[in-house]
This record gives sequence, C-alpha cells and structure tokens, in this order.
Amino acid sequence: MTNTLPEILHGALRQHPQGSLCVAYSGGPDSTAVLHALAQLPQAHARGLRALHVDHGLHPDSHIWAEHCRQLAQAWGVTCLVLRVDVDHARGYGLEAAARDARYRAFAASLQKGEQLVLAHHRDDQAETVLLKLLRGAGPEGLGGMRATRRLGDGQLWRPLLDAPRQTLRRYVEQHELPCIDDPSNHDARLSRNFLRHEILPRLSQHWPQAVDSIVHSARLHRAATEALEQQWRTEGARLLDASNGSLDASGWLALSPALRHPLLDDWLHARGLSAPTSAQREQIERQCGAREGQLPCIRWPGVEVHVWKGRLWALPPQPAIDPQWQARWQGEPLPLPDGGSLLLEPPVRLPAPLTVRLRRGGEHLRPAGDPHTRELRDLFQQSGMPPWRRAACPMFYAGEELVGAGDRWFTERGIAVLGDARPRWQPAW
Repeated sequence: MTNTLPEILHGALRQHPQGSLCVAYSGGPDSTAVLHALAQLPQAHARGLRALHVDHGLHPDSHIWAEHCRQLAQAWGVTCLVLRVDVDHARGYGLEAAARDARYRAFAASLQKGEQLVLAHHRDDQAETVLLKLLRGAGPEGLGGMRATRRLGDGQLWRPLLDAPRQTLRRYVEQHELPCIDDPSNHDARLSRNFLRHEILPRLSQHWPQAVDSIVHSARLHRAATEALEQQWRTEGARLLDASNGSLDASGWLALSPALRHPLLDDWLHARGLSAPTSAQREQIERQCGAREGQLPCIRWPGVEVHVWKGRLWALPPQPAIDPQWQARWQGEPLPLPDGGSLLLEPPVRLPAPLTVRLRRGGEHLRPAGDPHTRELRDLFQQSGMPPWRRAACPMFYAGEELVGAGDRWFTERGIAVLGDARPRWQPAW
C-alpha cells in the first residue's frame, strides 16, 4: 500500500460519513499518528473530533502519560477526556485481559449516541489477532479477526486502518517528529500478543515473507463467510432478545446451529460493552442452559458474568463487593449507592424528616400498604422477578428502626405517609 496515512483517513471519512468522531488515544505511536492526522483534516473537526485516554493506573507514570495526552491533543485543537479505571485481575484473570476489559467498558460508557470510536488497529495487529484466535481454538467468527465496525455502548467502534501496515503509521510519526509514550509493558514477552509480535511473527516472515498478507487474506475469507450468515443470526437475535431487560431466551439460543449461536452471543455481549468468551467458556454457557429450577449458574471470564436465570441469559460486568453495613441519611437528594447505582426522588422534593437508607442484611419483613399480611422481603423479591444479583444492592428505607420501604416497589402505610406524593426511583447499576 502506497497511500499515506492522511490519504487513507480522508478516504475512510468519505466512505464512512455518519457520526461524530472520537479517537482512542493511548499516546503510543499508532494512536498518536491517527489523532494527529485526523486533527489536520477539517472534515474530522466538523464531526466533533475528540479523544479518550484510559489511565489504567498500572504504571507509576500513568498519570504523567495521561497529562501528556491531554496537553498534546489540546495543542492539536482536540479535547481529550481522561478516563481512570480500576483493573481487577484478582480473580486469576490475566493482567492483559483485565486491562483490555476495563478499557473497553470505559469506552462503552463514554461514547455518545451514534459516536464513532476510532481505533488505530492496522494490518499487523489483525494478523496477531488471528493467530491468537487460532491458538485459542476459535471458529470462523474469531478467525475473521477484528471487525472494521461493531456496536459499542451507544456508539460504534471503527477500525479504518485494518488494510494499512504498521509502517504507514510509524513513517507518519517519524515524518512529523511526534512525541509518543513508550509503555514498557509493550515489550514484555510474557504477554501473549507481545510474544507473537516480537518473537513469532518476525520468524514466520523470515521463512514466509508474505505471512502477514496471507493471514490477513485468510481472515477476510472467514469474515465474508460469517457475514453471509449475519442476517440470519440477527433475525434470530431479535426474536430471542427481551428488549426491556436485555436478556436472551436460553433454550432458543441453544437450539440454534453453532454458526448462528456463536456470533449472536458475541454480538449480544459486545452491544453491552462486554467481551466475548473463549471456546471453553462458551461450552460452559451451553451446558448450564439446562440448569434446574432454583439453580443460579454463573459463567465468568475477565470483566463478564453471564447468569442463567428463569430460562434466560443475563450479561453484566462483575459486581463490586458491597459492605452490607453501609447506610446513609436521606431526605430525597440524588444518592449514589455502593454498587454504582443511584437513588432519586420523583418529583424532586425534600422530605420533611430524613430516612435511613440501608442494604439488605437478611430476614427483613414489611407489610406493603393495602396488604393484610406481613411479607418476608425474600419472598417479595422472588415473586416480583427481581434478579438475584440486584437484591444485595436494593435500597431499603427506615424510619428510625422501622423498615418502611424497599426498592421502588414496596412501601408500608407509614412509608407512604413519610414520602407524601413523592416516590423513590432506584436505578440499579445493572
């Protein structure tokens, strides 16, 4: 390929004209080249060009790198928002996978409706990805490599440079003498992608000079095959999805052929900002779809929990540990909850007397207004169909030591009297 980076991006913007633009800007050579090149194009600025930098906090200088990115982007006329994340690999997940998960969840949460997240992945990255997928036993979807576009949060992920070699971006950096961050982790051969990049692909290319081209060509063939099936699995996905809660019909999903079942699951997860499973994890989900009533299977991998509950699949990120002793005084102001959810009062008024908001500790009872019987909270949760993973974070309202309400569904006569015409609105994190 002889086109320069600005020529490639200019052509890509013409072919992909919809949506505002946001660059995933790590500060490394590839993303630096992309952000700088786009910053020179008026049509990119016309589409609200901005940048996102994720500070993983894994290196002592990460805050310095974040400020470097913010200031450099500002010098190029681009706003750069720094997203600080916690990388949780305490469950035995690899650091590489945990960091990637935290990064993409931050991206998904930050994208505006219809916004395009521009990633600097290029042809050499694609070859590495295909080899990694092959070594993990992936099928046609995985061997198709990275998609040029896919949904992410309220926006879309966009990789416009998958046909461009790494050298195109590195040449641009050299020509413009752009300052870049050199993250030492990129040279750590203990990480799978680095091992392929620095040890395996160079040796393959010595023996097969066209190795990268051949790998990428094979990925295109696999991608074409999977896209031929896409209309079918998207139709099935629309049939199996409950749009009100985002869950999938487990038995209906399991009844599909693997060629439809696998990409449908991946797309469902990606739409929620979550990563796809490995072959082994996918098999676990399939086995657990037939769980008996009362069982609550949960299949986990870095940054993802898939629950099988009431005959449906539910996907969410791992839930943070919650202190059951947490409590707060509340008079109707917006209140952040310890699971990441929130509590509001509608209409927004100030309660004449404060309530105490606590979390479930077990054994709670209350008598909902209009009900002749006192009910155990556990039974109310089950009868209402509240997912089990939400119950520990359900806010409960106390007047003194008396439980007068739970969540935004059940209130005693006294609770209603305290609230007047207002009602709490509970927004769970998931």
